[in-house]
Amino acid sequence: MTCSECGAPTILFSVPAEYRTDAPSAAAVVSFCTRCLSLEPAPRSDRDGAETDEGAPAATATTPDFERVSDAFPTRPERAVPFALALGLCPSLATNRTAIELLLREVEGAGGDPLLLLERLSDDPSVESAFDLERRRHQLEQLLY
Repeated sequence: MTCSECGAPTILFSVPAEYRTDAPSAAAVVSFCTRCLSLEPAPRSDRDGAETDEGAPAATATTPDFERVSDAFPTRPERAVPFALALGLCPSLATNRTAIELLLREVEGAGGDPLLLLERLSDDPSVESAFDLERRRHQLEQLLY
């Protein structure tokens, strides 16, 4: 699947129930762009087999390959999923402030450093974020600390 914003490859992943309200359209399965970091609900055709008839994510044998985004991106799902969701909300920081803060605290709670992750992503030449990563990092630093 490719990103509707920039045409780059995307990563498909299931959103745990506790994070659904932070996913686009409260989707159970989302698509995350490996270049511009956009997040959108996965098209129905790409979700088939990724969620059950009740709309809950099905157990999958493989973990989403977040390494395709950047070497700087967390690979453990307990860090990667809330971080990807927070990045998906970053273009509207004012509207999504509380959700972003909670998601980044989840990343921290799982042993990640979200501000360092943002800094490393902004230094990665393969990442061309749809929003200014350096500016958001500064704003999030003020928000979190």
